[in-house]
Parts: sequence; structure tokens; C-alpha cells
Amino acid sequence: MIKTLLAVVIIVAASIGGTLWYYEKSGFGQANAEPPENASVATKAVPLAMPIFTPLEPFTVTVRNEQSQRILYVAITLRMADESSRRIIIEYMPEVRDRVLRKLAEQRPDHVQTPEGREALVQALRNTLQEPYLPQNTGPAITSVLFTAFVVQ
Repeated sequence: MIKTLLAVVIIVAASIGGTLWYYEKSGFGQANAEPPENASVATKAVPLAMPIFTPLEPFTVTVRNEQSQRILYVAITLRMADESSRRIIIEYMPEVRDRVLRKLAEQRPDHVQTPEGREALVQALRNTLQEPYLPQNTGPAITSVLFTAFVVQ
């Protein structure tokens, strides 16, 4: 009985030792290891800047196709890259709204209800709103166009 118990203990110890050796050789456990002393500073976590959101008042437009006309109600929030871009959007809000209304009125109701149509509309709005507002030389930097309400009726 003692010989059997001793054999089991030796087998378990050898198994644990072999597993630890295998993990060390194959690289398991390296994720928790301390970084080398000469690691660059760039690997440290950099805090992200707070997002800058600029909500626009909701839009209601009539969209048409060959058979009918429908009402499109959209609420949009813009995510800006920096504070100066947000100021441009706020200063030129009447022109911003005009550009959005014109782009929305060009849409077909059957197309804008598909995911592809919505993505195309996001890209079109982003491109339109990033164009310069005279007398500015450059337009605002918009990172995202977000729909906060979207209804086709």
C-alpha cells in the first residue's frame, strides 16, 4: 500500500513538473510576466480623450420613389475630432442643416431602409458636412455620423 501511494505521488509530481516545463517552453504564462526593463514608453496605456458630440435638431423630410412618397424623420449626432470642429459646426448651423436636409431629400425610401443604404447615407452626410464652410479654408473633422432616431413612415 505504501509503495502504491509513493508511486502515485511520484507520478503526480512528475506530471505537474512536466506540465510546468511545457508551459514555460511554449510561451504560456508570458502574458503575465513583467515587461523587460528596456521596454519602450509607447507600450504604456495612453488615456483616451473624451468624445466631443454635437447633436443636431431632428430633421423631417419627404422622400420619394416612383410609386409613392414617404416621410423620413432623422435625429443626428456628430462625433467631432476636436473642439475647433465643434465650433465650426455650431457657428455654421443654418448651413449645416441645409446641407443635411438637401442630402436627406435625395434619398429613396426603399434604399435608406436597408443597412447598406443607411451606411451610404452616413458616408454621404459625413463627406458633405466636412466640406469647408466659406470663408473657412478647411472643414470640420467629423469622425462619426450617428443616427439617434430614424423613422421612415
